[in-house]
Amino acid sequence: MPVPRVPRRRERLQDIPVQGQKRVLLASPRGYCAGVDRAVIAVEKALERFGAPVYVRKQIVHNIHVVTELEQKGAIFVEEVDEVPEGAHVVFSAHGVSPAVVSAASDRRLQAIDATCPLVTKVHREAVRFARDDFEILLIGHEGHEEVEGTAGEAPDHVTIVNSPAHADTIEVKDPSKVVWLSQTTLSVDETMETVRRLRERFPQLQDPPSDDICYATQNRQVAIKKVAKDADLVIVVGSANSSNSVRLVEVALEYGAKAAYRVDYADEVEQSWLEGVETVGVTSGASVPDVLVQQVLEDLASAGYGTVQEVRTAEEDLIFSLPKELRQDASGKRDERALGGRTSA
Repeated sequence: MPVPRVPRRRERLQDIPVQGQKRVLLASPRGYCAGVDRAVIAVEKALERFGAPVYVRKQIVHNIHVVTELEQKGAIFVEEVDEVPEGAHVVFSAHGVSPAVVSAASDRRLQAIDATCPLVTKVHREAVRFARDDFEILLIGHEGHEEVEGTAGEAPDHVTIVNSPAHADTIEVKDPSKVVWLSQTTLSVDETMETVRRLRERFPQLQDPPSDDICYATQNRQVAIKKVAKDADLVIVVGSANSSNSVRLVEVALEYGAKAAYRVDYADEVEQSWLEGVETVGVTSGASVPDVLVQQVLEDLASAGYGTVQEVRTAEEDLIFSLPKELRQDASGKRDERALGGRTSA
């Protein structure tokens, strides 16, 4: 588990004149999605309801700041359920787990709370369904990512992981007439569809999933940064290094016209040298990033003369998910007012 870092103090960014007018293009939507919101609230509610410690398998979401705050409240993050004391409460992260993990938790008599994003659960169910019908499943995603491990674990004898468009050119299947593709929800939309295109060239009868597997939040954040990037000298993406969707935002920004793009966990990581000759800065954040971290970046940029902020909105998001069933009531049995997730998001 990565060691959370405390933001370091540094001198404020300097306001160095440039030829044109300085401004910030702030992408929207950005930051927390419904699945992340649900997962974080689930840990907070579990701590309120059952008391500390509450154990969490893996990082609840891929963000150092969120993990650090939950640790301070009494959450203990572990790699595997065999590190959790028997009978304790354990929360499964938003990225989902395989049936083997569920079984291991049961064997230890753990009181499991499943905070898997419902959109990830949908992909799990698709994997089970297609495996039952004896399809070979080409799972487009990054090998080793928790979400991919969880989905593949639903039907290990039927799943082949496809890491990239280039990897698609080397995949072999047993029966080209019974093959379907599914995908990790946090991938780049463009990269996923290019991978599908190459797979379909080789396997013309390749079936599509019954609905789009790429998360709505991932798509919306990529669409927004595409619009920002074409006018940006620099794009700053707030998000952690192990957040696939944050890393993809940097790649998408560069592909769609940004002259430079960097990912930071905290505002203090923005380098003065990045701002040399920069008139327009694009700012966004991954789907597991609380907006307070974006506001800190905007405050630092304002001190460097980028006080004019123009929001670039490409979609409205109002989706919320019910909390796990164990957390929808308080200790007295009364329905909790936070039974639904839904913090205000950008």
